[in-house]
Amino acid sequence: MLLLGLSFLAGCQGLSAGSPPKNTQQQIGTLSLANASMDFGSVVTGSTKTLTITATNSGSAAVTVNSANVSNATFSVTAPSFPATIAAGQSATLSIAFAPSAVGSFTATVTIASNASDSAATISLSGTGIAAGQLASNPSTEAFGSVTVGNQRSVSESITNTGGTSVIVSQAAVSGTGFSLSGITTPLTINAGQSTTFTVVFNPQSAGAASGRVTLTSNAPNSTLTISLSGTGIAPGQLAGSPSSEAFGSVTVGSQGTASERITNTGGTSVTISQAGISGTGFSFSGLSTPTTLAAGQSATFTVNFAPQANGSASGNITLTSNGANPTLTIPLSGTGIAAGQLTANPSTEDFGSASVGSQQTASETITNTGGSSVSISQATVTGTGFSVSGLAAPMTLAAGQSANFTVAFTPQTASAASGSVRITSNASNPTLTITLSGSGTAQQAGQLSVTPATLALGSVVVGQSGTASGSLTASGGSVTVTAASTNNSAFSIGGLSLPATIPSGQSAAFTITFSPQTAAAASATLTITSNALTSTSTETLTGTGTAAPTHSVNLSWTASTSTDVVGYNVYRAMFANSACGAFSKINPVLNTGTLYTDSTVANATAYCYATTAVDTSNAESSDSNIVSDVAIP
Repeated sequence: MLLLGLSFLAGCQGLSAGSPPKNTQQQIGTLSLANASMDFGSVVTGSTKTLTITATNSGSAAVTVNSANVSNATFSVTAPSFPATIAAGQSATLSIAFAPSAVGSFTATVTIASNASDSAATISLSGTGIAAGQLASNPSTEAFGSVTVGNQRSVSESITNTGGTSVIVSQAAVSGTGFSLSGITTPLTINAGQSTTFTVVFNPQSAGAASGRVTLTSNAPNSTLTISLSGTGIAPGQLAGSPSSEAFGSVTVGSQGTASERITNTGGTSVTISQAGISGTGFSFSGLSTPTTLAAGQSATFTVNFAPQANGSASGNITLTSNGANPTLTIPLSGTGIAAGQLTANPSTEDFGSASVGSQQTASETITNTGGSSVSISQATVTGTGFSVSGLAAPMTLAAGQSANFTVAFTPQTASAASGSVRITSNASNPTLTITLSGSGTAQQAGQLSVTPATLALGSVVVGQSGTASGSLTASGGSVTVTAASTNNSAFSIGGLSLPATIPSGQSAAFTITFSPQTAAAASATLTITSNALTSTSTETLTGTGTAAPTHSVNLSWTASTSTDVVGYNVYRAMFANSACGAFSKINPVLNTGTLYTDSTVANATAYCYATTAVDTSNAESSDSNIVSDVAIP
């Protein structure tokens, strides 16, 4: 509160408080005021305004002012101090302060008491308390909500001086990424009750929540006015395909492959697909109509088809046009057209020629899937008397390029021509494959079978090893089919014949006998051959001798040590391999007192290394002697 003291006008004589001087003649002072009233006008509440009024003593004697009382405490006399004396003909200044504490009109009366002729003088006071200038914002916070990155949103902000005095805005600043101001220039004066409007802009640079503030600095009591700002940047709508490409792989020409495709709006705003197109021979799609709108995060699923028209690779694209951040989404397509599975036979016909009634002729047949897709065989049937099939079991599947082998047999039942077929049913492009069969039965003519030599000698064979010898079967007078071959001694076995085996008349078939003796002794056996020859069994005598496996030992000798306290020697042995000795180990169970040692524990077809050491009376052992290496055992 600012108070002004009492001061006297220039030219006033010195006045002093106290009793007036004595005068022999009666003198009277007269006090007069310059104004009978004082109007303080408008004063901001909480502040003080002081006005002065001149009091003049126009009498012939000094005037003593004893007091100045104010009827309303909102006003106060601040100067001079009382009592105060005004000399005759002099003036004094009376200071009165107005300090409103509330908004409104105030009045008061100042009563001045003195010894002047007019001992009680009054002054009427008036004034109005007004509020100080104050800034308020509307709204007090700005929430921009969601704004797409790359776009901007503007709002109008108003600030008002709600007080009774003007306010000077010295600075306007904005903080926070993406926020900016326009339409306000400082310094800016806003009178009482007036408003000003400016623009706040949110232009997000990235997806996510953002915050900031507008700060207005002024001379108002609220010298810093803050307006909170908030907003969220959202990614613009964008389309993504899942999968990002469609590979159909191999699809059979004439059929169709399908795949499910999903497109998703991965952004934060809706996307409208205005057009959907597809390119590439054999490709098509269904289930996606345009225009269609996908909200943020929403997906749509549709079907893509590949129906190849020819063999070979094919490619294409699905192209989606939208208002998304990626206005053109391309989904590559690929696939390969392959020929349908097809069965072929090799040979395509089987002619067995002439075969004796009751005998059997066989032929190997191959079927191959020559197409590009797998074929499932569901059935295989054979027609015609005397014909049969083995080794072909249905159902079975042949991959592209895969083959299957089976056997076709002809066993004529009568002496006449025969015909038939093998029919294979499948899901191939040729669903029925027919293999033509033919043959002729002839009257059976019994052949004869001879075995040479009559006795097959295998010689001497070491026990645990094997020896072999060959024999021969010869057909005469007609073909002979051998159905079995066996021996009556397990040490002898037969090989080299795949039974049943047919030997045409005048031809021979070789076989092998293997002799594997288990004991060292002479052995014999009878080989029995069973066939459809005139004599159904033929025999051959088998002989051989088992001999014991040879044993070996290594005799070692060395020069005696010259030391006088040597009591014996140790012998060490190691395996010899890859031109080097392995780890040595002692082989004598007790100390060898001489310079000779026989190693009887060697293995056949093995090589060794040897070394010796000398042992003294203290049982101390010398270093190794010279090493003898690569001692080979037969």
